[in-house]
Amino acid sequence: MSCWETIADYALRSQGIGERLLPRTDFTLCQQFTLIGSGMIWNIYFGTFALVSGFFLATAVALGKATRSVWLRKPSEWFIFVFRGSPLFIQFFFAYFLFLSLKSSYPAMAPFTAAWLGALVVLFLNTAAYSAEIFYGALLSIPKGDLEAADAYGMSGWSRFRRVVWPTMLRLAWPAYTNEAIFLFHATTLVFFSGFPAAQQSGDALYYASYFADKTFNPFVPYPILAFYFILLTLTVIGMFGLVNKRLNRHLPQDRRVKMRFRPNLIR
Repeated sequence: MSCWETIADYALRSQGIGERLLPRTDFTLCQQFTLIGSGMIWNIYFGTFALVSGFFLATAVALGKATRSVWLRKPSEWFIFVFRGSPLFIQFFFAYFLFLSLKSSYPAMAPFTAAWLGALVVLFLNTAAYSAEIFYGALLSIPKGDLEAADAYGMSGWSRFRRVVWPTMLRLAWPAYTNEAIFLFHATTLVFFSGFPAAQQSGDALYYASYFADKTFNPFVPYPILAFYFILLTLTVIGMFGLVNKRLNRHLPQDRRVKMRFRPNLIR
């Protein structure tokens, strides 16, 4: 089988399209690159949807934590504490067994026991908690001069938030938020190694890398391939977020612009 035939058969296997049987013997580099790349589709899916949806919840939670109302502040603080204080891997397990127990009483909960939805909910809540703490810190760092200038122009309420508070918060939080986005994509590798099953052996990139490592007894080929794909994904995220960062800081002098720095989370 040529490499092009391998790509045609396995490029979309993680989505249930193409050859169903995995290679059993005589593993080639093309097979490993293709199947691990196919699994990356799931990692990109989880990371993208969790990040986009979590951004809006994070903004709301950060504002809730910064408010004076105890009815909004306390739930926001506890939400952040619970999801930042517990390991993501444990959150996957608890969520899966919670959805599984609810499935028997509420059949409508059945889709949540599948990775495509249940794991996405966990990633959405987890990244929202981490991002909310980042945004909250940025809210506290907004210069008082900016707020006083907004008051002097007669801005209040939604107008003040939309034109001054929210853009300044994003500008200050964006470098740290970029690191959170990178870590979120890396964290998607935990999905199919938690309670959520991989339907019909259609897992993510790490699932296929582990398969080849187990079959060949040589982890030094599939895992570097996996790392290569994630390095490309990380560079893509940094590039896209860097463009947004330039947009947010376009009004500032060059020496005052917040520079992007990649600071990986070693322990979380």
